Amino acid sequence: MTLRVAVQMDPLESIRIAGDSSFALMEAAQARGYSLFRYDVATLAWQSDGSAGGLITAHASPVRVQRVEGDHFTSEERRRIDLARDVDVVLMRQDPPFDLGYISAAFLLDRLKGETLVVNDPRQVVNAPEKMFVLDYAHFMPPTLITRHLEEVREFQSRHGTVVIKPLHGNGGKAIFRIEADGSNLSALFEVFNQVWPEPHMVQAFLPEVAEGDKRIVLVDGEFAGAINRLPGEGEFRSNLAMGGHAEATTLTAREEEICATLGPELKRRGLVFVGIDVIGGKWLTEINVTSPTGIVAIDRFNGTDTAGRIWDAIERRLANP
Repeated sequence: MTLRVAVQMDPLESIRIAGDSSFALMEAAQARGYSLFRYDVATLAWQSDGSAGGLITAHASPVRVQRVEGDHFTSEERRRIDLARDVDVVLMRQDPPFDLGYISAAFLLDRLKGETLVVNDPRQVVNAPEKMFVLDYAHFMPPTLITRHLEEVREFQSRHGTVVIKPLHGNGGKAIFRIEADGSNLSALFEVFNQVWPEPHMVQAFLPEVAEGDKRIVLVDGEFAGAINRLPGEGEFRSNLAMGGHAEATTLTAREEEICATLGPELKRRGLVFVGIDVIGGKWLTEINVTSPTGIVAIDRFNGTDTAGRIWDAIERRLANP
């Protein structure tokens, strides 16, 4: 199958090809003979044209990629393309934050339904933000509170001791704070959170097991595809690779297999083809990442797998059986 693929992503100049999942997906697509376009979400546009969905366009550049650090892509002149007629697949791969700009772009792309396959399904991306969708599976989560009220946090901390506070729509391990059981700096920190973010915040019991790693598990069309264990860097409790963590090979615990088996059918039903879930201590589910999941390069390096190829296989199946 030959496909025309438009990738909605941040500038190619800024990516680190050694571990970037979007680059790996583009490289695998190109190896299959697909043609690639890259566009910035800011160029996405809609206008009425008499049809039910309207005309949805973006200013895109035909690109080719190569695994050469510092010289990893070539790009032709940017032009306006019709996302319903000029491409077969759109990959939503720009980094969060999951804000109104992200949501608006997803709503526009949702209007391509029946014309162009968008991965992940944009309507379901809106319906499944990382730290909200996971609440559907609270029985797998550590003790959790979502609130803007300091006194509720104090009461929660009196029961659970040391806690972690993070923005509800944050990403990449940014702005995650550990507050010790004595509550020092809690009021000042929560004051800052309430000033910066209008939404409530997530508070969770601190899991000492994070010192042994935070597992990223990738599911492709609802099926387990691989995992890595991410270990915190020196002096850190955050294990995100973007925050200086490092990865090691791993396998799944029985509890993690149960989590995957529970989530898988719903992910597939929603059209969430590429998903990364985070599990601490072999049993505590903390996030379900659907906006721009990462981790496949490290997974394939340790396991000798081809997760990007597996994702394209799943996309081809969806195109063949709409």
